[in-house]
Amino acid sequence: MAVSAVCVLSGSDGVKGTINFTQDGDQVIVQGEITGLAAGEHGFHIHEFGDNTNGCVSAGSHFNPEKKEHGGPSDENRHVGDLGNITAGADGVAKVEMTDRHLSLTGTKSIIGRSVVVHADTDDLGRGGFPDSKTTGHAGGRLACGVIGIKKA
Repeated sequence: MAVSAVCVLSGSDGVKGTINFTQDGDQVIVQGEITGLAAGEHGFHIHEFGDNTNGCVSAGSHFNPEKKEHGGPSDENRHVGDLGNITAGADGVAKVEMTDRHLSLTGTKSIIGRSVVVHADTDDLGRGGFPDSKTTGHAGGRLACGVIGIKKA
């Protein structure tokens, strides 16, 4: 039986969206749409806590059970939660369509119960040379977040 999860995002200035996750063998398919964004790239991460009681700040840091440096989605040395960037068009809409072999919906690296966070700025994938490049990708403030939950079949 396939495991599926969903995250409903909400945030400041009307940023909102829905992201679906489906376990497909040893990878997770990530699909969805986020609206209300400024045109351009925005950091897109899984954070460690499913706690949004103090807005997106209480979601904690990037999900990093292997204690690695921040990196891009295709890097081996990366946080599990490092999903790179999403790109919003001039209409403020970002379509999300990716697969990731570091994510899981089961086991010790499960992202269920954690948060998705959309950031204000571009994630430099750990290569920007800023003091926070190797921890956050220098992706800026948190525009929207939501908790990843098990999806009804």
